[in-house]
Amino acid sequence: MHDTVIRGGTIIDGTGQPGFTGDIAIDGDRIAQVGGKAGPGKREINAAGLIVTPGWVDAHTHYDGQATWDPMLAPSSWHGVTTILFGNCGVGFAPVRRSHHQELIGLMEAVEEIPGTALAEGLKWNWESFPEYLDALAGMRRTIDIGAQVPHHPLRVFVMGQRAIDLEAATADDIAAMRKLTAEGLRAGAFGFTTSRTNSHKTLTGGMVPSRYSEIDELMGIGRALGDVGHGAFGMNSDFDIEETELGWMTQLGKETGRPVWFLLTDRPTDDDRWRRLMDGVRAARAQGAMVTAQVAGRPVGVLLGADTALNPFSIRPSYQPLLALPIAERMARLRDPAMRAEILADRPSEALMKPLSQFRQHIVRRWHRMFKLGNPPDYEPPASASIAAIAEREGRTPDEVAYDYLAADPTNFIFFPVTGYNVDNHDVIREMLTSEETVLGLSDGGAHCSSILDAGMPTWMITHWARDRHRGPRLPLELIVKRQTSETAGFFGLHDRGVLAPGKKADVNIIDYAGLQVQKPEIVYDLPAGGRRLVQKVDGYKATFVSGIPVFENGEHTGALPGQLVRAGR
Repeated sequence: MHDTVIRGGTIIDGTGQPGFTGDIAIDGDRIAQVGGKAGPGKREINAAGLIVTPGWVDAHTHYDGQATWDPMLAPSSWHGVTTILFGNCGVGFAPVRRSHHQELIGLMEAVEEIPGTALAEGLKWNWESFPEYLDALAGMRRTIDIGAQVPHHPLRVFVMGQRAIDLEAATADDIAAMRKLTAEGLRAGAFGFTTSRTNSHKTLTGGMVPSRYSEIDELMGIGRALGDVGHGAFGMNSDFDIEETELGWMTQLGKETGRPVWFLLTDRPTDDDRWRRLMDGVRAARAQGAMVTAQVAGRPVGVLLGADTALNPFSIRPSYQPLLALPIAERMARLRDPAMRAEILADRPSEALMKPLSQFRQHIVRRWHRMFKLGNPPDYEPPASASIAAIAEREGRTPDEVAYDYLAADPTNFIFFPVTGYNVDNHDVIREMLTSEETVLGLSDGGAHCSSILDAGMPTWMITHWARDRHRGPRLPLELIVKRQTSETAGFFGLHDRGVLAPGKKADVNIIDYAGLQVQKPEIVYDLPAGGRRLVQKVDGYKATFVSGIPVFENGEHTGALPGQLVRAGR
């Protein structure tokens, strides 16, 4: 008798092959049978009319701190994600010396917008080395599995101290030490190494992060640790200042080590051809024998603007400033006051308030034609006719009035500003990336950008939008979308025991009401340590999620089970 039998569902097994109807049997933490008619089970689930998939493997999250105190790891766990990787973008919390605790908190707060007060209260710092950090993670039970990568910023600060913070070049001895520590982390179970070479990542004081100007010798030296150990991927976020040079050393590193090298890729509104040039570079690298890959987002990366988010179109107006200190209920009452409305609408952005904002944020708060009411269910691929500017023109009002009245009506109303992956003339940039063999899916950023961006629900949205609901362009096969976030993400990072529904594989399984699957409108909660604020997004339609053969969610409710473990690469 099997432990669990899931009967009669449409099986989308993660390989990309067409779905088929049959049973799935689970014994212990492994899948025993897929397809056909299984024998009896101690527990049987009728999955007729439902789809059954592997659990999602999300390779780009930032739960580095949250994983040390929060067993739930929501909202990712709510959305059928059964394995997450963090340590992305070069930020993290190990290795670390006691004197640099606050420095690493500040970097995470600045780069990934996780409240520093929450990190300061939540982190126990019962580690120094990266292997000790993994051991600390391994000592805690949680809903889903986790894995970590060695991040460059803490590594560089650990080895070089203030010289790293001052952006000095690494010496040969520094590089040798970082290579040794990276190999140590990989042998302890890290899934790779990540770094950041982009101007969009800055410190709290506006300076560049420690790895921004790391020289090629440093990157190659550290990257060779992956070849020394024989596993792991090298990941990077880069501005590609000189595209040929950046692609050149990545190709060399991939050829030397035989390990995957990946970089984050989105389109850039100011350079329509950039992403195609970089994809051509990936293909050229692969032709030379280097496994270079572009990690792409599955939906437009967009900022949420609301009455209780980090930024909105009115928060840079002097008359709005006193409202920021008020509790949200009181702030909403003031926003609905006609006199307050008139004062704020008559006001204009202050240069003094704009100056501390990055050019990126200054760009966001002024472009009405790029702002859209998010709605419920949320629309992440809105037409140009739905913009705040277009609504204002149709209604004979100003964009300020349209935006203000929408945000003042309800604290859960959000304006969506798509930064990348959205083009009013061509919605298919992301579709082209998703159908390329040279890309891997990522960039959900689960756990990060707590009060401005929420893409942790992307795994759900991937199958509802691309395979079921899309109406502004061609859809994609459900089997492909499932494959992209199961066997492909798992396989790329060496998680070969999961991501496919097949006998002997780990029993991480989703049972989904595909017709009823729906992401909900985001909401703000204050449940981080020290009352920290974050955006979350709930979902309907997951009938059950299994981790290692144990149901962790049933009908959207946590069962209380905590089978999740730290997964160590190479073990």
